[in-house]
Amino acid sequence: MAQRRMFSLKIIDTDLFLDMPMSARLLYYDLAMRADDDGFVSSPKKIQRMVGASDDDFKLLLAKQFIIPFESGVCVIKHWRIHNYIRPDRYTETIYKDEKYQLTEENGQYDLNVIPNDIPMVTQMDTQVRLGKDSIGKDNKKESKKATSYDDLVNSYTNYQELKDTIYEFIKMRKLIKKPLTVKALQLMLTKLTNISKNVDEVKIAVLNQSIENSWQSIYELKGEKNNGSASKFNKNSSTSKKYNVSIPEWTPSERTSTGDEPF
Repeated sequence: MAQRRMFSLKIIDTDLFLDMPMSARLLYYDLAMRADDDGFVSSPKKIQRMVGASDDDFKLLLAKQFIIPFESGVCVIKHWRIHNYIRPDRYTETIYKDEKYQLTEENGQYDLNVIPNDIPMVTQMDTQVRLGKDSIGKDNKKESKKATSYDDLVNSYTNYQELKDTIYEFIKMRKLIKKPLTVKALQLMLTKLTNISKNVDEVKIAVLNQSIENSWQSIYELKGEKNNGSASKFNKNSSTSKKYNVSIPEWTPSERTSTGDEPF
């Protein structure tokens, strides 16, 4: 990892930055000095206490969008690419890949990559939603069902019915292992799914199925298909999928306490 950090006057010489109290500006400098090569800070609260900054200083940096927080506790410097250019031979990618999946980068600035929430909300839907392989016909025999809180998000994500069904099966599996997804967590999970599947529907289904079959709390890239975006190797009509070797973290689903907001 590179040891030198720089600051651009394009950011720190603006009225938006200079209007902050000295303590907030110093906290920003300290956070940026301790960021990794992608701008992620692993222990922002510890750094805040170490330099004697207040919670108000930290909240001010958040409010002015100089830093972007994540539910895991880490944060990222929004204008990191404006401040720093790191040579490829000295660059080390961040370990916070799940958080990095949630970001887009444009003109040297990070932004959270969220699906626009401009779809009209509904309380009823005419078509029957599949909630899982074992749930059909057991609890609800009515021809129409109340829309779940996930429906707008899933419908905006894909029109492919088999992929929709598999997403709902993943949601149900998370409930069964007592790690339910919130709508926000599902939104982040779908963003990650798009990235690791190269936006190929059959790959998305295979990724979800391997987590469903193994009761994994997260989704993982198909290791054998890492550089292959072809959908021809996946059978659309098969209700089961092959198992793949994947890289998973050392913890297991039972070792991590879930708040419901994390998709993985």
